[in-house]
Amino acid sequence: MSTDATVRWRAGERWPSGELDPRSRELLEFERSWRATGVPKERAVRARFGVSSTRYHQELMRALDDPRALAHDPVLVRRLRRLREIRRRTRFAERLGRAS
Repeated sequence: MSTDATVRWRAGERWPSGELDPRSRELLEFERSWRATGVPKERAVRARFGVSSTRYHQELMRALDDPRALAHDPVLVRRLRRLREIRRRTRFAERLGRAS
């Protein structure tokens, strides 16, 4: 595999060069470690980032869509993407009146 920073990561798309932005790195670090604090997640989010839980999750979802996040922490990002997909499928099935 090439070490060039513009290696293809999906057909037709280029891998962005550079590192993940500091905010996204901080979101991923928090997601990896917040349970150890013993504080409810919503309260920990508000204390660390100064935003609502909803806003935090919007930013986290955006960070997960950045291919540089996968390069930064592949295990965490794959796990969070998998959980997001399970939740999405569950919501979709519920809308159709089916259990997943």
